[in-house]
Amino acid sequence: MDAQTGLFYVFAAVLLFAAFRVITARNPVHAALYLVLAFFQAAAVWILLKAEFLAITLVLVYVGAVMVLFLFVVMMLDVNLDGVRKGFWKHFPLAGAVGAIIALEMSYVLMGGFREPPKVAAATGDIGAQLSNTKELGKILYSQYLYPLEIAAVILLVAIIAAIALTLRRRKDSKYQNPSDQIRVKSADRLTLVKMKPVVAAPQQIAEAPNTESKPS
Repeated sequence: MDAQTGLFYVFAAVLLFAAFRVITARNPVHAALYLVLAFFQAAAVWILLKAEFLAITLVLVYVGAVMVLFLFVVMMLDVNLDGVRKGFWKHFPLAGAVGAIIALEMSYVLMGGFREPPKVAAATGDIGAQLSNTKELGKILYSQYLYPLEIAAVILLVAIIAAIALTLRRRKDSKYQNPSDQIRVKSADRLTLVKMKPVVAAPQQIAEAPNTESKPS
């Protein structure tokens, strides 16, 4: 076993452990941090497969933007863990069945990939080493998959507009400011002048009552 194969097994083991901890961690912040670790391990596996562009994109987009934003949202929200755990065992059979189906499908795909015979290198040398992953990916993405790319962009745009519309909807318990009302405000509405006498006589002190208590003889 060479060094590349050993690194692959190490990264794959850490990736599986991190993925398992994502779904078993009780704290959502810890689950998000384990997901970040899983993304880093997947990027390392992609680098071993000579897919540097996908690895860098995974780290920059998901780890650098999506997961950081997700961590901020989770830490700002007051997540009720007791309410989240309610109904766990009720939905566990359905979730276990779906997970088993996904595991079987992934196993079928992976075993099919292992059964493929190794590709024979070209007589003139390794042609893949002379190609650029980013350039070839761009050619395929904007030629063969142009319409799916545009459809995905439209779906993301609709999702952004829907998120903004849901955030800006009027709610009774929300507090907001109206800038137009603030601009049209007058000084008389904000400040009230009260007239007072410049000199006010001090109230007279009440004379103390004489001490009528008799002293003991």
